[in-house]
Amino acid sequence: MDVLTGEPLALDLVNTRAGTPAGDVDFLGTADGLGVWLARQSDRLSGLPQPLTADGLAAVHRIRAHVEAAVTAVVAGQAPPAAAVAALNEAARAAPTHLFLGGSGVETRRDAAPLDRLLAELAEAAITLLGTPGASRVKSCEAPGCRMLFLPAHPRRRWCSPELCGNRVRVARHYERARSGQA
Repeated sequence: MDVLTGEPLALDLVNTRAGTPAGDVDFLGTADGLGVWLARQSDRLSGLPQPLTADGLAAVHRIRAHVEAAVTAVVAGQAPPAAAVAALNEAARAAPTHLFLGGSGVETRRDAAPLDRLLAELAEAAITLLGTPGASRVKSCEAPGCRMLFLPAHPRRRWCSPELCGNRVRVARHYERARSGQA
């Protein structure tokens, strides 16, 4: 199984933990895994702090847990937990952006340590998602055993990936009909 990307950044972050028939998978379980995910998100994030320490990886895991807690609560129709909101706000505050006039025009910069910049970008992605009306449209994949989240472009979308989970559900339904003699 490969990590799914293409949703809003906050959901892509939460979706780095997946349930599979073989058990749970954490695509950010190692610094290498985080590096691969960040490379896929390079158009939305500034990159991997080098060198990434065990404490840095643990900090990314903590921010992911806070994003997941907040988004999961909103999906369930509840307010995000106060601890998650406080942690996201604190991470964003640790590396604020400012405009800078340089040789190539106006740039947005963050004057902070690389890890603080990364955590702030992840937190701000969650804050942006959770602060919009679209947050109430976030759904959980309906495939059995899947815990991926997505923001449907179409209101009838039911699976995180029509090619993966959608196909599995359709094949299982077909197999069940064939087994019961309804095919």
